[in-house]
Amino acid sequence: MIELLFVLVFLGVLFFTGVTLVSIFAAGAVAFAVMLVFGMMGMVFKLLPWLIVLAIAWWFFRNKVYCPR
Repeated sequence: MIELLFVLVFLGVLFFTGVTLVSIFAAGAVAFAVMLVFGMMGMVFKLLPWLIVLAIAWWFFRNKVYCPR
């Protein structure tokens, strides 16, 4: 699925810019940037349950356990 998204972005950029050597490099860069953003979002969604647990633990520690003097 990820490879299909990369190919579609690459071909979409080539469709709008035309097929030249510069546009092929630009399409590769744009496709790489889009895949980088989607990869980061995927990692956030994968780690989201752990981030929620960490936030709850931090809130519990600050409000229930730790008492400043």
